[in-house]
Amino acid sequence: MSTIFSQIIEGEIPARIVYEDETTVAFLDANPLAPGHTLVVPRDEYERLNDVPDDVATDLYATIHRMVPAVEDAVDADATTVAFNNGEAAGQEVPHVHCHIVPRFEGDGGGPIHAVAGERPDLADDELDDIAADIESRA
Repeated sequence: MSTIFSQIIEGEIPARIVYEDETTVAFLDANPLAPGHTLVVPRDEYERLNDVPDDVATDLYATIHRMVPAVEDAVDADATTVAFNNGEAAGQEVPHVHCHIVPRFEGDGGGPIHAVAGERPDLADDELDDIAADIESRA
């Protein structure tokens, strides 16, 4: 079963597509958090970021890099929050990798990305060292 994003890419569901190339498509979010809220997706379905092949990831980032200033300029935004929800526990609702480009405006009431996780953990230095070593060994 294809995702709603694949259906948009195939033209089965209408969308306001603002950019497309051989590997990526960008379109306005149907339920925007701000004027100009844009999603950037790979044409092929990948559920999580770690599923995206390196060449597609490069193309995806290139499209994001192209779209951020275009979105900011189009809606005269002061800044943007650019983010992926990577997995259901992180809030990913559609199992098709997608980047949110959310225009931000002075006084919009939105918080920084650091606010998404709620209360911050209190980690000791040895815990941080262990986590860093574990991540480094897997990279």
